[in-house]
Amino acid sequence: MGKRIQQATKPLLKSLFALFLVLTLAFSHGGDALAARTGGRIGGGSFRAPTSRTYSSPRSYAPGGYGGGYYPGGGFGFPFLLPLWGFGGGFGSLFSILIFMAIANFIFQTFRRANGGEVLEDTTYSSNPTVSISRLQVGLLANARSLQTELNAIAASADTNSSQGRTEILQETSLALLRHPEYWAYADGGTQQARLSAAEADFNRLSLAERSKFTAETLSNVNNQLKEVTPQAALTATAELENAAPGEYIVVTILAATLGKQAIPAINTADDLRQALRQIGSISGDNLLAIEVLWAPQADGDTLSSDDLLTEYTNLKMV
Repeated sequence: MGKRIQQATKPLLKSLFALFLVLTLAFSHGGDALAARTGGRIGGGSFRAPTSRTYSSPRSYAPGGYGGGYYPGGGFGFPFLLPLWGFGGGFGSLFSILIFMAIANFIFQTFRRANGGEVLEDTTYSSNPTVSISRLQVGLLANARSLQTELNAIAASADTNSSQGRTEILQETSLALLRHPEYWAYADGGTQQARLSAAEADFNRLSLAERSKFTAETLSNVNNQLKEVTPQAALTATAELENAAPGEYIVVTILAATLGKQAIPAINTADDLRQALRQIGSISGDNLLAIEVLWAPQADGDTLSSDDLLTEYTNLKMV
């Protein structure tokens, strides 16, 4: 009987021991994880179908027939409204020619619109165009503390709900990174393409992958909703870091969804990174659908260690 009880309790004891180890590890490293994982986020945009640039006002039709104004540019004028009888042979021949020209012009205009003209272009352009989703990531030495301050200021004042505001965010972030080449240590970039109907899901997957690396988003401005949180653990970590050796890295990630086919070049050198920053910073507001700028750590004094960089940002390459 005692042997059976002992056999039955062995699996339970093993499970309890395993749970104890997990909890011990979690509580012993929880503070460090939070200290190195504060994050900031700026974003906004919409993945709605764009309107064609060549769209013209709808054609007007009169009840029972075509309205005026489309002859000779498209439509019918007075020859169809005047009876042919009552005129001499010369006038009848002249009006017959005009009628023939009007019919020929109408057929030509209809054929042109249906085969490469504005109607076909509008349908093709606005239905499900190609969207390019670019990701540019830069790892900087932690001495670039002023960059954190600049990104905080951009987040505090950015208009993330307007196309112009999102374009300015992209430009200002790119400029802030271009101004600190002496701190560039690692980088990576790439572009994937999708149709508009699937682009939002792909963009959100990239965003969530980066946000999951944060323990807390301590500053965010998304769709003009400004939020700022200062966890007590982050404050404690900041005080400890100020008294300890300086941390090592800051990572900034830029996500941009644009209409059409665009591509961030492969990044292997500092010159490649400079070119990529200039390229992504010069995207026009007309083509920019959505952006996100994410950086870690966000809290002053908080930094990423080498272990954090190797664990969470395995794609980065030295530049």
